[in-house]
Order: sequence, then structure tokens, then C-alpha cells
Amino acid sequence: MESELKVITPQSTVQQSEPDDSPLLNQEPRTPEPQTQFMVSSQTIEEMEKKYAAYVRHDVYGTMGRGKLPWGEKFLLGLGLVFLLPIRVVGGMTILVIYYVICRVCTAFLAPNREDEQEDYAHMGGWRRAVIMQSGRYLSRVVLFVFGFYWIAETSRSNEVEGQLNNENASRTDQTEELERPGAIISNHVSYLDILKCLGCVYVQRELKSSDFKGVSGVVNDRIREAHQNKFAPKMMLFPEGTTTNGDYLLPFKTGAFLAKAPVLPVILRYPYHRFSPAWDSISGARHVILLLSQFVNYIEVTRLPVYHPSEQEKEDPKLYAENVRNLMAREGNLILSDIGLAEKRVYHAALNGNISMPTVLHQKDD
Repeated sequence: MESELKVITPQSTVQQSEPDDSPLLNQEPRTPEPQTQFMVSSQTIEEMEKKYAAYVRHDVYGTMGRGKLPWGEKFLLGLGLVFLLPIRVVGGMTILVIYYVICRVCTAFLAPNREDEQEDYAHMGGWRRAVIMQSGRYLSRVVLFVFGFYWIAETSRSNEVEGQLNNENASRTDQTEELERPGAIISNHVSYLDILKCLGCVYVQRELKSSDFKGVSGVVNDRIREAHQNKFAPKMMLFPEGTTTNGDYLLPFKTGAFLAKAPVLPVILRYPYHRFSPAWDSISGARHVILLLSQFVNYIEVTRLPVYHPSEQEKEDPKLYAENVRNLMAREGNLILSDIGLAEKRVYHAALNGNISMPTVLHQKDD
């Protein structure tokens, strides 16, 4: 089987090793010459774009943001780089510093909750929490405005959708406020900009630091249950796909957000575009930030679906619960279901970069 990465060498007299069955990556038996380049044929690119369609860019800037631009786009990009980029970088950094100072003042002389290796200020009360939350929401919106998101289109789907997805629970008319309150907000993941819509993070600890370490899943479940039962507890916004896509697809959901058996609020994020897509898919972080901040206008759409109440069967089967919410979001958001994940994204990125040093990438743990 031919490798999807075609190796071009000055001479073809070098003895070849046994064919590699890897669909994307093929290792050379010896270190290539400095002039040797690993190139992907046009046929291979088409095959990869079909296989890894959830991570393929379709904007003017092309794959990895390195496509050939028309002169008109080059002119507009030049204007943005000269006039918009410096102002937006300074403005964004200034807002971050202001919010950092506010957080430091509000948490002064206050010891965080370090249970399970998490530095948690999320359960603060009184004026401290009010100031941090309100200022955070306001400044997050200001950051988006500075970055060119001047308008945010927000829509809420009618209760007709709720009737479609909860047939078992349709007869329950005496639900209490606690039953109606979601424990978490579930959203598709398109860009790092998504996090500006939520405050309070649970950090991933990839190594265990104590024998009684609960882990991210345990912390998330505790917070979801508390948010469902206590209206004053902060809600979490979770991205169960585990990585970002180009915004047209919905990857398989991890079950961590659904283990608490609490209702969830599905939210669909979209970033419509004319020239540059804000989706963070197959483009480097630095290039993405530079191109994003050089656009004159960026767009965002937020669609809120009704609260999803799990059935008894879904409560006992988190995979079923997660899959049903995923199918609902795909249907209502006109998103395409995909069965690939983070491991395939790494393979696609490695192939685009001509990286042959990741033969075991598919065997890495998908966290």
C-alpha cells in the first residue's frame, strides 16, 4: 500500500524498506538529505480532507492558513496588520490586566479551596463573587468587541423542541424549580474564543499527585450536581467533544459531563465568516490570532436549546445520554456527525506538516 505522504528524493536508487500500512505516515529507513522534502500529492490531500473533514478549513486562507491569497485579500490583510492588529493586541492585553487586578483584589486574604489539587475560587459568595462575575462578563464582551465581534446573534429555540426530545417526561407538569435547573451548559467546541463565554475553570491534572486524587471527572460531577441542586452555585460550561473543529461537524461526546445524571442546557456556537474562519482547526495558534485580529469584522451566533431532562434509561447509561444530546444538537444546529477525535486531528496536523516522527500518534491516550 502506498503511503499517503509521498517522499521525493533526488535519486530513486536508495533501497526501500518494507511498505508501511500506516494510512498517513511513512518512515524513511535513513535520515533524509537536507534537500529532501516530504510532500503530499493532490490526490492524497483530497483523501485526507474526506477522512478528516471535521478539521479542514474552507476559508480564503486555505489549509493551515497558508493558501495563496488574491491581491484584494492581500491588500485588506495588509491594512488589518498595520492598523487593526496593534490596537487590538494592546486593547486585549489591557483588558486582561484590568481583570487580573480585579481578581487579585477580590481574592486578597482569601485562601482558595485546594481540594483535589484544584485551586477553586468558584464557591466564593458575597460581594467578591458578584464583582468577579459581573466584571468578568462585561470585560469578556469588551474583549470580543475589541477583537471585531461587534454583534452577537443570540436565539433560543421554542419549547416545541423540548417536547420532541423528552417524550418520556412530557407528562410531568409539576416539575419543581430544582428539576428545571440545568447542572451544566453543553456546547460544541469551535475556537479558543468559546471560553470567553464562561468563567471559572477546572484545570486538567494529567498526573496523579495524591492517592485520594479525585481527578477532573470527579470535580466536574460534584460541581454539576451542586449547580443542579443549588441555584446560587456556579454553572459549568463544558465542551464534551474534547477538541475544536471547523464548526460544521460534531465529534463524539465524552461522557464525563453526563455522569452526574443532571439536566443540561445544550448551546450551539457558530462563527459565520466571509474571508477568515475563526474556527481553530488545522492552523497554528499564533497564525490564527494574527489573522483573526487583522479582520475588520468577525461574527458569532449563539443558539440556546431547551433544558434537556434525561430519562431514567439515560441516567443509568451516560453514553446513551451523551449520544442523545449530541444527536439533538446536530439536528437543531444542522451539524454533521463525525466519528473521529483528537487522535485523528493529531495525525492530520502531522501529515500537513510533513512530520514523520509520530508513528504512534493514534495510540496516544485521548484525554
